[in-house]
Amino acid sequence: MGWLQILAWGGSFFLMAVMADPIMKETGWPSPWVFGAVSLGILVSAVLAPLTSRLISRWGGRIVLASSGLFMAIGLFIMASSTSLPLFLCAWAVIGVGMALGLYDSLLATSGGLYGERAGSAITGITLISGFATTLVWPVVALAIEHFGWRSTCLAYGCLLLVTVAPLYLWVLPGGLGVLAKSNAPYEKAVSVDGRVYLLLTTIFAVGAVIMTVMSVHLIALLQGQGYSLAIAVGLSALVGPSQVGSRFLQVFARKHHPIGITLISAVLIAAGLMLVALAPAASAVGLVIFGAGNGLRAIIRGVLPLALMSPWHYVLLMGRMARPSLIVQALTPLVGGYIMQTSGVASVWVGVCSLAVLNVVLVCGLMRLIRVGGALSPADS
Repeated sequence: MGWLQILAWGGSFFLMAVMADPIMKETGWPSPWVFGAVSLGILVSAVLAPLTSRLISRWGGRIVLASSGLFMAIGLFIMASSTSLPLFLCAWAVIGVGMALGLYDSLLATSGGLYGERAGSAITGITLISGFATTLVWPVVALAIEHFGWRSTCLAYGCLLLVTVAPLYLWVLPGGLGVLAKSNAPYEKAVSVDGRVYLLLTTIFAVGAVIMTVMSVHLIALLQGQGYSLAIAVGLSALVGPSQVGSRFLQVFARKHHPIGITLISAVLIAAGLMLVALAPAASAVGLVIFGAGNGLRAIIRGVLPLALMSPWHYVLLMGRMARPSLIVQALTPLVGGYIMQTSGVASVWVGVCSLAVLNVVLVCGLMRLIRVGGALSPADS
């Protein structure tokens, strides 16, 4: 399933990183509209995320995940034939439907419903493999664009999604609700999730999404603002990916510990790495490796921490609802970050992102204290 996530992320969220420039050169469409189409897709995904969770909680995730490739493929086909900006935006709205059905949150909810508390191992494995998405997809897509053009590349990628995603999900995933079908659903529905835990989890994930998006979209420009050349900035940025995958691999050996401890480690690493890059540019390489390690753990935490704090039924039902704020801020962050950089300078962006990272450490400490007091975490688990 990790390999299918690579295909899904590569054909949606990460696609425009290599495709935007040839699209703008051919069509003459303004950059804000081309990149704004991705934001539109993310917003569509945010709107549909709670509905997707409800569908998974009622019918299971097998058909939901299988259908994601169909919508992404249709979106790519529309995109390939786009001769006007409205049609291009329509393509990304359709891709956004596929993102809601088939990216991490749907897969995490499906895993939680099928395997319950045992889903942690599957989630770790999936995020470990999918961490190679940009490493594998970007060079292949860039090579295809160079030889065949961006429109033919969209058509080819769409066909690849059609012949792989649905058949493989239908083959790999069992039908039905898994653990949910065996659980006492009426009892679990009557037991509400602690509102403070839910609010803290949602806020922690949303703040983490803002930080991740800023660093994904603006990192090279931020490093150039500190005096690095484009080539060096690109080289430094490349350190983030391997450190993310490395930290996910190491997390495999920490599965017996409660996820709140890994969450705190992740938040501290992200804050320490960002502050090191911002305050000591000469140590940017070390800072980015530290940040990448923390950010790599964050992807796993999104799946395993809620699973440790609520029943499988609540986990499946609430994953989409918790994802909505994160997706909304993820869609808006590139625009807001770009505006702050243009009007106030690079230093203001560094101050903002470092402040958010420190805030997240405080929020995680608050959540740790709350679940200790509530009895959800025993001393032996910490």
